[in-house]
Amino acid sequence: MTVTQNPLLEIAALGQSIWMDNLTRDLIESGELKRLIETRGLRGITSNPAIFEKAIVGNQIYDAAIEAGIRAGKPLLEIYETLIFEDIRQACDIFRPVYEASNGLDGYISIEVPPIIARDTEKTISEARRYFQAIERENVMIKIPGTPEGLPAVEQVISEGINVNVTLLFSVKSYIDAAWAYIRGLEQRVAKGQPIHNIASVASFFLSRIDSKIDDRIELLRSKGISTPEVSAKLAAIQGKVAIANAKIAYQEYKKIVESDRWQALVPHKAKVQRLLWASTSTKNPNYNDVMYVDELVGADTVNTLPPATIEACADHCDVADRLESNLDNAYTLIESLKDADIDINLDRVMDELLDEGIDKFVQPFESLMRSLEDKAKQLATV
Repeated sequence: MTVTQNPLLEIAALGQSIWMDNLTRDLIESGELKRLIETRGLRGITSNPAIFEKAIVGNQIYDAAIEAGIRAGKPLLEIYETLIFEDIRQACDIFRPVYEASNGLDGYISIEVPPIIARDTEKTISEARRYFQAIERENVMIKIPGTPEGLPAVEQVISEGINVNVTLLFSVKSYIDAAWAYIRGLEQRVAKGQPIHNIASVASFFLSRIDSKIDDRIELLRSKGISTPEVSAKLAAIQGKVAIANAKIAYQEYKKIVESDRWQALVPHKAKVQRLLWASTSTKNPNYNDVMYVDELVGADTVNTLPPATIEACADHCDVADRLESNLDNAYTLIESLKDADIDINLDRVMDELLDEGIDKFVQPFESLMRSLEDKAKQLATV
């Protein structure tokens, strides 16, 4: 396959940026990250505590830096931050040409504030400021969970000129709330006469976890016994389809927001739209198409962040077309069908559960990483 035949580059031509959901030091130092920019058209990177846990634990490439931290008497959290901040800085530098060529639209590296503060507004604001100042790169993007406590932090740090990736968004309402938090932050800057052309944000809208949760509900209903072929057909019609329908509806809300008077008032100040970013895009069910969260959601002014395996799968066999606004009536009908008496799945409750679980999925690897660093520190201290 030549570069010109790469479906990932066809996606870029339709207005969607491909970011990668992975970052390790060996990826940086081996030159592989630069190669992926050149051959796979990568436009940015997202990271999270789970990714860093996998990168650091069991990887000797970090041992020298860990040992140096131990010898200097640094606490474990500071050692951890030394490791990840350095990776983020190097990745920002590698993506700097992308950032400049896109006029600050792409080329960002996302780093998440500690997940243990996801429910604390003031600590989130404080840590976002500290991360942004410590990393010292224009193209770093601070990830803040889209919790009720996180969204006021988003507004505040945007007003201070900090790029934000609003993460862990599951419901359409949570996306809308995130979008308005971004807009309010920009409006505060404009009111103070401060520039907004150099600020960027994405709203990370999660996909596969929704289908996994809904599919579990479907299997539970089936386990109770299905009395008619009609009920069976209703369940089959929603299985593996809710996340994409939900994302298509969210995109329609995005279009309404950028057409609103408040957004249009920011356009003369060269405000950048807060793009929807499709996250959690690896297909969890092996019976589903492994690139379905790519093929079905290509559209203008969006980002899709893919793990390495999905990037390679897409390069090999994505069927690229602008489908984000296709079959919209079906999307709305499908979401409404969850209220059917035979199905009775409360989507709001599902989304709330996913948000709580999503925070836990980042807290657990963060705490595990701290324990692993402590163990590694003890081992290295005895050498």
